[in-house]
Amino acid sequence: MLRLSGRQIVLTLALIGPVIALPAYARQADETDSEITYETVVVTAQRREQSLQDVPVAVTAFSAEQLKNNSIETIQDLALRTPGLTVGAVDPVQNNFSMRGIGTAAGISQNAGGDGSVVVFVDGVYAGRGGTVDLDVLDLERVEVLRGPQGTLFGKNAIGGLIQFVSRKPSDTPSFFAEGTAGNFDRYNLTVRGNMPLSEKVFLSAGVAHKQRDGFEFNETTGNAVNNQKVTTARAALRLLPSDSIDIVLRADLAQQDQLGNPRDNNCDTSFNGGVHCVGVNPDPRIVNAYTDGQIFRQIGSYSAEVTWDTTFGTLTSLTALRDVKYKFVTPFFSNPVNPPTQIESTDFGQEDATQFSQELRFAFEALNDRLQGQVGLYYLDEEIDRLQGQIQDFPAPAQTGTAIYPQSVNAKSFAVFGQFDYDLTERLTATAGARMTWEEKSGTFAGFKVAGPGLPPPLGSLDGYDVEASQEWDAFTPRFALNWKAADNVMVYASAAKGYKSGGFQGLSGTAAGASTAYDPEFAWGYEIGAKTEWLQRRLILNAALFKTDYEDLQISQLVPLCCVVVSNAAKAEIQGFEVEFVGRLTDQFRIDGSYSYLDTEFVEYQIPGSDFTGNELPRSPSDKFNMGAQYEAPLGDWRVLARIDYAWVGDAFFEASNIDAQLWPSHDNLDARLALTLPDDRWEVSLWGKNLTDELVPTYVTYFGPFRQTLVPYTPPRTYGVSLSYTM
Repeated sequence: MLRLSGRQIVLTLALIGPVIALPAYARQADETDSEITYETVVVTAQRREQSLQDVPVAVTAFSAEQLKNNSIETIQDLALRTPGLTVGAVDPVQNNFSMRGIGTAAGISQNAGGDGSVVVFVDGVYAGRGGTVDLDVLDLERVEVLRGPQGTLFGKNAIGGLIQFVSRKPSDTPSFFAEGTAGNFDRYNLTVRGNMPLSEKVFLSAGVAHKQRDGFEFNETTGNAVNNQKVTTARAALRLLPSDSIDIVLRADLAQQDQLGNPRDNNCDTSFNGGVHCVGVNPDPRIVNAYTDGQIFRQIGSYSAEVTWDTTFGTLTSLTALRDVKYKFVTPFFSNPVNPPTQIESTDFGQEDATQFSQELRFAFEALNDRLQGQVGLYYLDEEIDRLQGQIQDFPAPAQTGTAIYPQSVNAKSFAVFGQFDYDLTERLTATAGARMTWEEKSGTFAGFKVAGPGLPPPLGSLDGYDVEASQEWDAFTPRFALNWKAADNVMVYASAAKGYKSGGFQGLSGTAAGASTAYDPEFAWGYEIGAKTEWLQRRLILNAALFKTDYEDLQISQLVPLCCVVVSNAAKAEIQGFEVEFVGRLTDQFRIDGSYSYLDTEFVEYQIPGSDFTGNELPRSPSDKFNMGAQYEAPLGDWRVLARIDYAWVGDAFFEASNIDAQLWPSHDNLDARLALTLPDDRWEVSLWGKNLTDELVPTYVTYFGPFRQTLVPYTPPRTYGVSLSYTM
């Protein structure tokens, strides 16, 4: 049962009251007043272009202009402004998403045989391994965040939802953009991109970007600033129109990131944890004591060919893609200068080479005098993942000192057939039905060996080590049903039921051969949603709301066993319910406010493992309350134009793990960003001042707790940053 506090009830009624008002009022307003023209937000949440307000799915969309004005650079920035979405990170390139309470533990997503529960698509291509670079270095047209299971049209691993990046297509309009940025921590960015027609039917766009800054933390042992950034990206797209009915877009995206690592802060606040390995540890959370700075290296290459053919019967789309990711890391996980220069150290290291090929065919059509709109398709995915991960442990106890490695090689194949159909029962009532059938197989080799040291470092549980082969097949049927009613020209109400699933997999970092060769099964979720999308006061107010419930089964649980290993099993069931509200209010043509609020009630209704019973606990990274508010003013200033914007976000308490212990609490935190931009009279030059995390909040991105030592190891989000940007547009 949905449980709300008095404050939440009042806030909810205040926000969604207009949604449930009589539609007659909305029709009367349209008939008596001339409507002010505002840009329509177009999304592809159902794999075809539609107005955001016509899509019966909970979607948050950000245009390229909004991304710039809101100072959105990273996935974490996006999460602060999206209801129901939180993002943790075990390091700067490995994000852990949670959407409406559905997320993935770090112990699963870092395995070669594991997958995430919230997926990312870039121009329709599934970005399975290695993540993506910062948003501000991509030539984006918009970003879409879809919440709730999306298993019918998008497939596996979209059980919680998905994030979709859509880049600009080359066009026949010449353009050029250049921007330079300088900020604190010796930050500098440079972005250059352009678009040009090569002929009447061939267009080219290309760009390059570089970001670099010093580190946010200081390593006392080495004397270096760590957790820095150095990333370069390049992209090109070629668009060909050989005929009026054929549109071909060829894309290539390249990125390289090479920087120091982010050693963990050894939280030794003895009033809280009383850690036993705290001698010599600096209490400043931005100062670490690691024997090495670590490393993060990543190369991403993504290549795709999208062909759209308009035929007499409908539109056929083919999307072929190849994605290759190389990744290396060295992370000083636990560091403690007991009696300097003697150190206690635990270090994770590894490398991964992942190649992904995908092919999708979709056919969209209209029939029965356009009362029926449908699309059917086929999808194939082949992933080859070679990963080597290891641990170096140097402790005073010889039995715990040594080096172990865990080579993993996994091949994953997935094939699916899908379709979805919208039928207009009346002029205002539309029924939707769709389904996807997926077959997949994972096979691989998994090994664990001690390679150095007198002792046996965890998680290896055998002196002889192991080397095993394993394979497993699964299938999943994921339907979707929906009704949407156009109650008025500016009020749409919908109800939906959708199923999603996340792939099964293998435990790559197992302590034993039996654990490595035993697969864990897929997890499934049924999501039920009632929502409304409304426009009021001649579109000066857009107000959208959704009420949802999710039944979550066979959860893949990653459990840390101190001084042993991470164990993955299908050990839990959960129930999730809540609601979300989003709004955009244009108080005048120059002044707008926007924001969102989300409430989550999550509970493990069944979660028992040997030695622990977490039944009744909250799901990880699932704050009960989360809201954001932004205000933006744009107006002429003589011959110039000024734009000022401020964004505030607040995220309530949550836990990083299912144990719900205070040591792994994700404390409530807020964030304040601001931007002031001046555009010169020629509308080409713009200078902007910006600041992020202006209150300098110290926010953990993940917390690892070792109970026997009462020790917490924590990486943090960036501190206060600020700078100036100068851009030229032609």
